[in-house]
Amino acid sequence: MSHPAYEEVLAPTQYYDRNFQIEAAKILPGEYYVTGRDMLLVTVLGSCVAACVRDPKTGIGGMNHFMLPESGDAANVLSSSARYGGYAMEMLINQLIKLGASRSRLEAKVFGGAAVLRGFTTVNVGESNSDFVLDYLSNEKIRVVSQDLRGLYPRKVYFFPASGRVLVKTLKTVHNNTIVEREKEYGSRLKSSTIAGDVELF
Repeated sequence: MSHPAYEEVLAPTQYYDRNFQIEAAKILPGEYYVTGRDMLLVTVLGSCVAACVRDPKTGIGGMNHFMLPESGDAANVLSSSARYGGYAMEMLINQLIKLGASRSRLEAKVFGGAAVLRGFTTVNVGESNSDFVLDYLSNEKIRVVSQDLRGLYPRKVYFFPASGRVLVKTLKTVHNNTIVEREKEYGSRLKSSTIAGDVELF
């Protein structure tokens, strides 16, 4: 099935994955990718979460990679987090629909939310992210068909939107510094972002 607009991209790195012999896109924190083509979407998650959402009838699917912002102000943390997380999810869902996916058929697989930032932060960021994504999907009546959330270790996620297949590799022996540093830097960017209406966050 061909779609007039078959891709929606927010700054991902594209490459050819020799292992799976398929075109791939690597999704970094704050990015997403939606496609109607047969390809692979890859991300590495620590405390961040990724939602892999697709329409099983059309094979149109996409992945985001996000984290809720921390706030020193307890009164603001809930509203800013909900607004930011909602924005990250809405961007993904809106692009799926724009490419021809049906909202009523959407299904999700969610990953991430590990406690890899423990010691760097007073709240369990991974747990907050995990709770948020499940609550959001429940409220939006999008069925969660698979999940691998929380835990202690980062994950590498391989998502094939055309088939819905997902492979998850737990990264127990990897040096976590790159993942932790990337997420800390991303968290700092979130703190300095203002979230109002349709403000560009990245």
